[in-house]
Amino acid sequence: MQPQPQRPGRQAGSQLRVSAESGAQWSSGVMYCFGRTSWNDFALTPRSMASANQENISNPFFSQKKISGLACRDGVVAFVHEHGSGELWIEEDTDEQAIQGRLMEMKLPKDDKIKVVDCGKSSVLVLSDTGKLYEWIVPKYQNLPKAVNPRIMKDLEGTCIIQVACGDDHHLALSKDGRVFAWDNNQIHSGSVLLRSLCGVPVAQIAAGGNHSFVLSVSGTVYGWGRNNAGQLGLGDTNDRATPVLVTSLEFKGVSFISCGDEHTAVLTKDGLVFTFGAGDRGQLGHNSTRNEVRPRLVTELWGQPVSQIACGRRHTLALTHATGKLHTFGCVHHKQLGRRTAGSQSVPMPVKLPSEKRFSLMVDRIFAGGDQSFILCLKKKDAEPLETFRTLLPGKRISRMDHSMLKKWTAKSEGKSRKAVKADIELIFSSAACVNASFLSQDHHLRSSIESLGLDLPRVRETFKILSESNLLLPVKAVVQRRLLPNQPTEPASTEVLRVYLIVTELIDLLRRKKYDIGTITAIMAAAILRQNSRCSLSLESLWRKIPPDAFEKLVLVCRDASSQLMFLQSEGSSEALQNTLSVLQKLSNGRRYNPTCHRAVHLRDECPDYTPHVFQDQAFLFDQYPCILDMDTKLFLLRTQAQRMTSDIFVGDNTLLVNRETILADTLQVLKQNTFQYWFPLKVQFAGENGIDAGGLKREFFKVLARELYGSADGMFQVDDSSGLLWFRQEEGSELYHLIGLLCGLALYNDCVADFHFPLALYKKLLGFEVTLEDLEELSPTVGRQKYVDACVDHLLNKSIQMQFEAFKHSFQKACPNPMWTLFLPEELKSALCGSTKFDWEHFEKITRYEEYDSEDPTIRNFWTMFHRFTEDQKTTFMGN
Repeated sequence: MQPQPQRPGRQAGSQLRVSAESGAQWSSGVMYCFGRTSWNDFALTPRSMASANQENISNPFFSQKKISGLACRDGVVAFVHEHGSGELWIEEDTDEQAIQGRLMEMKLPKDDKIKVVDCGKSSVLVLSDTGKLYEWIVPKYQNLPKAVNPRIMKDLEGTCIIQVACGDDHHLALSKDGRVFAWDNNQIHSGSVLLRSLCGVPVAQIAAGGNHSFVLSVSGTVYGWGRNNAGQLGLGDTNDRATPVLVTSLEFKGVSFISCGDEHTAVLTKDGLVFTFGAGDRGQLGHNSTRNEVRPRLVTELWGQPVSQIACGRRHTLALTHATGKLHTFGCVHHKQLGRRTAGSQSVPMPVKLPSEKRFSLMVDRIFAGGDQSFILCLKKKDAEPLETFRTLLPGKRISRMDHSMLKKWTAKSEGKSRKAVKADIELIFSSAACVNASFLSQDHHLRSSIESLGLDLPRVRETFKILSESNLLLPVKAVVQRRLLPNQPTEPASTEVLRVYLIVTELIDLLRRKKYDIGTITAIMAAAILRQNSRCSLSLESLWRKIPPDAFEKLVLVCRDASSQLMFLQSEGSSEALQNTLSVLQKLSNGRRYNPTCHRAVHLRDECPDYTPHVFQDQAFLFDQYPCILDMDTKLFLLRTQAQRMTSDIFVGDNTLLVNRETILADTLQVLKQNTFQYWFPLKVQFAGENGIDAGGLKREFFKVLARELYGSADGMFQVDDSSGLLWFRQEEGSELYHLIGLLCGLALYNDCVADFHFPLALYKKLLGFEVTLEDLEELSPTVGRQKYVDACVDHLLNKSIQMQFEAFKHSFQKACPNPMWTLFLPEELKSALCGSTKFDWEHFEKITRYEEYDSEDPTIRNFWTMFHRFTEDQKTTFMGN
């Protein structure tokens, strides 16, 4: 006889069971089964009931073997027993009147024991206790083997798997190092696919529905993809998704478990709430309606009685309450899978009374569902332990993470094999961003699953690295992070929670920095990973930098600063690219408002290289233009002056003396500038009419000081003078010629290294450097302007559009009179300070950097001078230095 294909007319539609693989041990194998098949169909005999009126499918089955796991789908049921053995029941081709099947033993090769099973539409996944994954293809015809011998999945051989999940025709696997693999029945021979967008996500659970999938992170974040025709992804629409997408409506819900039906989904929170979404045509959502829901909706009938477990069948849902141990069911009842005799669908959760629960003194311990089938595993009350809950993740199903016990094991004095085991653990955890992320979450991490608060326990991160350092394990960790973790960071992660790893690695590098280890290479690799992020994650990372604690931001800046310093003076292959990557990240940091150019200095050229000349770093001169953040203000001033010296030394220096009268200094100067015969590239020398003296620098400094005072005193006719701030601004009605001349004066002062406070607001220097002016700038110019009265349009008008012609004349002349390009390196505050002078002086630093001719710093004359100088008042010191 030719084998016959499965009979037509089988149940249409996809069917699903949620994998319920637990390592818990059962004190007895007492289970209830209701739905399409009964114990008799499984060739198992249940305990007979006292009442002949009760239906056989509701009778409990007392197994001789303790059952530790179960999986079911259309026509397939798999049992896992306590000691790692397993049985598989396959429905055979039968007539319409009865269901028949065969119960077969599942055998794994060698000494492997079965830990987890899950069933797809045409295949069964078997996971061994050693993390090996096997697959068995369900025969399409009725001639079944006597025993099931799954074959190992070759492409995942060598990968330790801890969770599996099956949909109709697709499968998921989670590895111990946090990677998620996916494949469908058409990929059996081509192998599984690593879901790279989920790399770095600390995965807690994987779940698969008919044709949709979910991943739940340890921090309670949910990602979904696949078919979405009924809204089963909970994204607010019915569009399918090809790649994992963050389910934003479940953020901050504290999701702890996910179960999927054919076209519906149920999630359980750590507070015991149940949300459902997707297809509701059979009442499987529990909202007292048959309407589909495209967003997660709370099952209100279960509110007030915290739920500990949920399970979804094809079109029905089970929920077990924690306090009472009561089972509630809702959804399709066509095959009596809800455990009640009611006709039609049940659209609200209703409690189920198990027929002999009291007789045998039983309590529900685990629930399973799949296809049109439900299984209830019970304990005898006298043997019962605390009720298991899906609200906490069992250790055997968790990805690797560094907890207190592992850290204690690592830091214990060990040699030989133990030391090798520690290194293997370090390699496993610190090569995986997912494991690193999972290791340092705060205790309330379920409430912190967004970019606003990533739930990272930074104090524990720092304490851990400190302990590792004391145990001489810091360098092995650094080697793994540098070699494997950072180079493999995803460029398009599914969520911003992947970005936690950069904060953790920064703490590692900072400790290395403080212990004087080389950090240039590892920081450059981290910077390259950051720069590879797509635009969405790049913006999220910059937003995260604005929200992290100030000390964490400070460490990130200092790490990039010191790494830049090391790389700048490193002459090796690839050092230029490494330096540019590090500086690019530092530049991103400097663009934020939290960046302090005074505190966050990047490179101290004179400290790092005392013999610096402009020619020394000629090959890296481009860095100054692209990354001005690397230089502190002292260094920028130093570069400004040395570049000016270089420019004047490269040309023939002619006479560039400005002759002015003290009484008419402003008019005389403007008259000379109007003649347009002044040579701005030449060093300026000043001579006052009727006075003898050679300008060695003092006269021109006095000239600009007096000139600025005269200009401010005559400003009423040239500028607007704000009564409250005393600052000058352009007159809208004034022509451009005057401001052309004033721009020349300012440029001359800066080019010739002279201080001249022209009383301009910071807005002027922002505009010179191309920075955007803001409402705060307007308030500095005119403090009486209220925030409520003026808006951005008003700011733009007053500081930009209304004086555009005047400012452009000023700017053009400023650039003409100061041809030194180094001034563009300054920040607006720095440029203002360079031109107008600073009102705050570090006199101790000034003494330290002073150079002497024919004296040294320890000479008694020099010591006496500084002793007297430090006794001066601040005004006396400033006056003395200005003379």
